[in-house]
Amino acid sequence: MPPTTTMRVRVLGCSGAIAQGCRTTAFLLDDDTLIDAGTGVGDLSLEEMLRIDHVLLSHSHLDHVAALPLMLDAVAASRLARGAPALQVHALPGTIDALRDHLFNDTIWPDFTAIPSVQAPLMRFVPFQVGDVVAIGRKCIEILPAVHTVPAAGFAAAARAGGPQWVFSGDTGRNPAFWARVNQLDVAHLIIETAFSDRETDLALRSQHLAPSLLGEELARLAPEQRPQIHITHTKPAETALIIEEIHRLDTQPRRDIRWLSAGQVFEV
Repeated sequence: MPPTTTMRVRVLGCSGAIAQGCRTTAFLLDDDTLIDAGTGVGDLSLEEMLRIDHVLLSHSHLDHVAALPLMLDAVAASRLARGAPALQVHALPGTIDALRDHLFNDTIWPDFTAIPSVQAPLMRFVPFQVGDVVAIGRKCIEILPAVHTVPAAGFAAAARAGGPQWVFSGDTGRNPAFWARVNQLDVAHLIIETAFSDRETDLALRSQHLAPSLLGEELARLAPEQRPQIHITHTKPAETALIIEEIHRLDTQPRRDIRWLSAGQVFEV
């Protein structure tokens, strides 16, 4: 069969916290690549987890990495039995340092970069920098800047070099550099966080997140000729209804196609 010309993006989780029906951030690209590894990964079958060979992490916060050690534990024996290569975990150097120090440290969780051996581990860390492009098969994933309380990144993913982009802001506050690069891309879908309602704007600013009024300011940086579908992610479950109401009141110029992201949603890009 000829190679596919599109990339499938499946939303496994897109909530800023857990509650019934809410899973934290994780996106499955085709069947082999995760963007973030929040609790939504837990809804995959074991066979689906076994197909994943690459994980790209936006940053080290727990809601974006919680399922990574648990997924590795779930599939470890099967990956070893099949002779599968080490799972490649791509991240900023600061994110890798945080995972080594605070998660895969043989205290919170085993160090899978040394199991069963350093020479042939279950997992390898692969550092990237903003501006890099990670090629996985035909997919191209560019690392975008994010502004957060820890080293952080966003992503622009395409089925092939030069193709339409699925863009994810990652967790971020105000971020002029992000828009400068996005405005140079062919953006089909823009996934952008809005973690807090406007009544918690001060908290959003301190924690380097967005609230609806801040989102409106950021979307004003999107070039008028850019007309992507915009999908809101990372809301706190207790605030979701209010955030939706406040976003619906935004008077963006030009008018933007703003939608709500939901777990189980699938994009073809």
